[in-house]
Amino acid sequence: MQTFGWYINRLRQMSFGEVTYRLRQAAIKQAQLRGFGLANEAPPSAAFHAQLVPWLDDPFGVNVESYKRAADQVIAGRMSLFAIENAALGYIPCWNKDILSGVEAPLIFGKNLDYRDQRLVGDIKYLWEPNRHLQLVTLAQAYKLTNAAKYLHALRDKLESWFVQCPYPKGPNWASSLELGIRLINWAFVWQLIGGADSRAFEGPEGMAFKECWLASIYQHAHFIAGHLSRFSSANNHFIGELTGLFVAGCTWPLWKNMEAWRTRSFEMLVREALLQNGVDGVNREHAVHYQHYVMDFLLIAALAGRTVQIDFPKDYWTRLEAMMDFIASIMDVSGNVPMIGDADDGYAVSLSQGSDFCLYRSLLATGAVLFNRPDLNAKSGRLDDKTKWLLGAQAQAYENIKGKEVTLPVRRAFPLGGYYVLGTDFETGDEIRLVVDVGPLGYPSIAAHGHADALAFTLSIMGREFLIDPGTYVYHTKPKWRDYFRGTAAHNTVRVDEADQSVSGGNFMWIRHARARCEKWSSDPHMDLFCGSHDGYAQLPDPVTHRREIRFDKGTRQIQINDTIVCRRTHVVERIWHFSEDCRVFEKDNVTVIDNNGCLVKMRHVDERVAAIQFHGDSDRPAGWISRRYNVKVPTTTLVWRTQIDGYAVLGTVIECPQKITSAKLDPDQ
Repeated sequence: MQTFGWYINRLRQMSFGEVTYRLRQAAIKQAQLRGFGLANEAPPSAAFHAQLVPWLDDPFGVNVESYKRAADQVIAGRMSLFAIENAALGYIPCWNKDILSGVEAPLIFGKNLDYRDQRLVGDIKYLWEPNRHLQLVTLAQAYKLTNAAKYLHALRDKLESWFVQCPYPKGPNWASSLELGIRLINWAFVWQLIGGADSRAFEGPEGMAFKECWLASIYQHAHFIAGHLSRFSSANNHFIGELTGLFVAGCTWPLWKNMEAWRTRSFEMLVREALLQNGVDGVNREHAVHYQHYVMDFLLIAALAGRTVQIDFPKDYWTRLEAMMDFIASIMDVSGNVPMIGDADDGYAVSLSQGSDFCLYRSLLATGAVLFNRPDLNAKSGRLDDKTKWLLGAQAQAYENIKGKEVTLPVRRAFPLGGYYVLGTDFETGDEIRLVVDVGPLGYPSIAAHGHADALAFTLSIMGREFLIDPGTYVYHTKPKWRDYFRGTAAHNTVRVDEADQSVSGGNFMWIRHARARCEKWSSDPHMDLFCGSHDGYAQLPDPVTHRREIRFDKGTRQIQINDTIVCRRTHVVERIWHFSEDCRVFEKDNVTVIDNNGCLVKMRHVDERVAAIQFHGDSDRPAGWISRRYNVKVPTTTLVWRTQIDGYAVLGTVIECPQKITSAKLDPDQ
């Protein structure tokens, strides 16, 4: 539940145009609460005037048994939800219940329901996730592959129960337009996989009634999204997801005049937002890598759906999408590890692969390799995955023909608009060193909802092993202490001054003061990589502080020199914070910190005096020494804090000694 102070802070982040828009939306909400302007009436007659062209192709070479096993689990009502493995939802789930807390949300007018209030909804992430209906796509895939009626029957039973338990527009599943958009995307996948309007699911009087009920809900979903779009300071990945759901619905079910109008409008806005929210260098402006994957999926799905109804997205749209592939490929190490920069909630637009080794980032690169005929993305992806096969069908067979061409990696080293730089050597080999430094903006748009206070932080991977890591996100709406920690400066490999965050938080998804970071110098040659940047996050202190960080990487000695300059006049407490992978063992030897990751040894030392070195491992009081690779799951790891009191201007030095070369052979990316 939001406080009065939160509303004041939120209002301060809005432009006059946004305030006007939100007042208009509030008036619409009040009218709908009283029954006006809703899609309660029967939708216009669904005119199947033409056979719809499916935009999903038959896959080739997939393991049918894996889809059958996964679908059988869905029939049994089993589903893994974040921290709960194999959660028992039941054959007919209680769709409005958070299985983690047991709280069942009330069926009040959805737009009036405060989904942030744990007393009303529990953890809304646990409630919403099953309602996105990704698992129903699994049933439809199994049916497509086997033609077994049991999958079709289960699909129909679950959908019919959802229509009964989640009446329009009531309850938590009618509260967020993004959730409706993702549900429409997954319904579109299901619709195509089971055979469209001519599916066996619609045979007989009961089948026809089921179809009409489903189509009515589809129309209501589209009507709701069109009237409640996330605009202005909320226009991040939510807006793109909503537009994608609306557009995909318009391509899959162009059955009503309104739907065709919504499709046209959503197409225009989607093209604009794709270019606005993603820089020309390929970095998503939310500065959250997981959400970059999320947005890329939305953009891919929309473009593939548009092709089947002769709606071609412009060249700039595809060019921007390809640039986003480049960024992911460039920050991914030789083993496929990608830094967990910014927020992550384990969300997917759709889940198409049942492979236990599925990697969402490599999958995107495999799809990009085919779409853009890119041998470098092919090499980086490692193999053709099932998701790409489902999305591209026969086109995906071109993947094998892209191999064998000359490949130069990494794709890029500098992303000046996004604010990321890749230092290192021997890329894509067993000797690789890859350092990714962050000097980008806090986030996007004015509230920077999914950004973390991580200016001048960096991650370090050596020989395909993670050493210095970003600890992740952990939680969103619950456990405020942990939400503040994981998004705060203390949870990143940077400098913290006077135990304060670089940016000022105004709520779980809002920053009211943004640290401004900039790159002052970047150069790379065969011998040395050099980065220098600064930020003003501590300029608000009574004695203003500027933090400047210089990173020099000597490729011959494989040594990293870090100089942190603290520009100030008075006394301050400065902490250099280092977060290590959970695979690392950290110990002190002869005043040197030694980090052992499965036999790969790295040495770290500070070169200044009067430093108090403190190690934390799973400490809940500070907190420190944690990593979260999955939503609502955290495990202990090691955090090292070098704490120093300075009296005015100071330069604090750190040296990292990386292992010498052991091989020149390229690693198998699947190992």
